[in-house]
Amino acid sequence: MTGQRFSPWTNQSLNIMRTLCVLSTAALTPLGCATKEGAATEGRWISLFNGKDLTGWTPKITGSELGENDKDTFRVQDGLLTVAYDQYEKFNGEFGHLFYKDLFSHYRLRVEYRFLGEQTPGGPGWAFRNSGMMVHCQPPATMTKDQSFPVCIEVQLLGGPGTGERSTGNLCTPGTHVVMNDQLVTQHCIDSTSKTYHGDQWVTAEVEVHGNRLIRHVVNGEIVLEYSEPQLDDSDADARKRLEAGADHMLTEGYISLQAESHPVQFRKVELLPLAE
Repeated sequence: MTGQRFSPWTNQSLNIMRTLCVLSTAALTPLGCATKEGAATEGRWISLFNGKDLTGWTPKITGSELGENDKDTFRVQDGLLTVAYDQYEKFNGEFGHLFYKDLFSHYRLRVEYRFLGEQTPGGPGWAFRNSGMMVHCQPPATMTKDQSFPVCIEVQLLGGPGTGERSTGNLCTPGTHVVMNDQLVTQHCIDSTSKTYHGDQWVTAEVEVHGNRLIRHVVNGEIVLEYSEPQLDDSDADARKRLEAGADHMLTEGYISLQAESHPVQFRKVELLPLAE
């Protein structure tokens, strides 16, 4: 996703949050606290990807109907869930999202991902080494054929360009807003405090979701971003359609998806840990 970035969380404020999380473990037992290692305390990890095929997953690519995997964009190669563009002569806005079949509310979603190869010709500059984990997504069947992105919360996954800094585990908000420091944040993209990961290295990214109360991003075991009260943006056309269809203004649950934005990316693990409400 593209747009302006906003970084309300300093390293100092995140350290304070980690300290408060440790001190209030007893009070937050149903909520759980992420440790430095990113450990979760409830349930058991479930693999959502079987390493063989896309069972349980459904593609939605801009310009195609739900379930149509245009140009074999989403596939399994060598046991890896892969976003590939070798059948594209040129990218022409075919943004893709691979949806898992179930609805979730309280959970941790963990992926191991890497970018590789070159961006597809025609891909926008901001989509270079760019993918995402989408949470609290609208039902994929409610997306229009030409809709580019689901209304959701996006955990943006970015790769470094080789030099300089570029964080990952950022937040993007297609059709949504969130609350930070008791203030509604309407900026489209918000930077995390993560390190930069250049090249084709594997990175572990997690998102911890507690309905509407708290969402936390974790990259390679470090908490990099936190916010609350994800909600629909009534100024966004796609979000208004959801509201007109009877959707709640506050997002408490939704579908998850993985994103295709013109740069090849692979996932070797996609796992989910249910959490107590």
